[in-house]
Amino acid sequence: MPVILLETAADPRVSDYLKLTDVQLRLKTEPERGLYIAESSRVVRRAIAAGHRPRSFFLTAKWLGELQDLLERFPDVPAYVGEPALLEEITGFHLHRGALAAMERPEPLALAEVLDGARRLAVLEDITDHTNLGAMFRSAAGLGIDAVLVTPRCADPLYRRSIRVSMGTVFQVPWARLESWPDGIAELQAAGFTVAAMELTHESLTIDALSASNPEKLALILGTEGAGVTPAALEAADVAVEIPMRPGVDSLNVAAASAVAFWELRAR
Repeated sequence: MPVILLETAADPRVSDYLKLTDVQLRLKTEPERGLYIAESSRVVRRAIAAGHRPRSFFLTAKWLGELQDLLERFPDVPAYVGEPALLEEITGFHLHRGALAAMERPEPLALAEVLDGARRLAVLEDITDHTNLGAMFRSAAGLGIDAVLVTPRCADPLYRRSIRVSMGTVFQVPWARLESWPDGIAELQAAGFTVAAMELTHESLTIDALSASNPEKLALILGTEGAGVTPAALEAADVAVEIPMRPGVDSLNVAAASAVAFWELRAR
């Protein structure tokens, strides 16, 4: 195993892990460099189980035993090991989840691949909060969503925080980024999907009513935090749908709303 002991934060070999808390920088550089960061030994294992290949490991000495089988499985992949304070200086945060790995970013899936055989889609419109994005993927994986589509301005599902919050389920659910929005709605309708926008309007169906109709193929649009589904997407959708709320509360957090909707609208 090529275990490399780090002695300085200036080591150029660990540039993949430099300043991981600088969100805007990472969102630009990680896709350009064809990588993403998997955080925690569990997430690293799920990434590898999904067929993704590590380009390096990054951990403290006490986690060598935990990942020994992976290091042996990839004998040509370097494992950078350092003291906790040194690793924190490099990344900008304490590695209390054990280990990181820089992973080769997989080739994006084509829309046709994602739609093939799917009955339930989640369409995430301009979701910018990585915590919400990760939580929505986790709910999608557990509550019957076959695939996820993200709009051009949606955050990166393979950003470190999204992956961590999803507990690696982002690797389980097929997903693709739509090239055009809201024009992409027409593509879904042409593929036989009823497109429902999760939005409170005077004409919204209750989620119970839509569930009772049990559409053969359903794509559910969930809008960005605060503003909700955009007017253009709402206009193009086939129907608006709402979760009935008690008086005094008009909405749920988008991640919480997604979990309720995914469960209620699951295919039967």
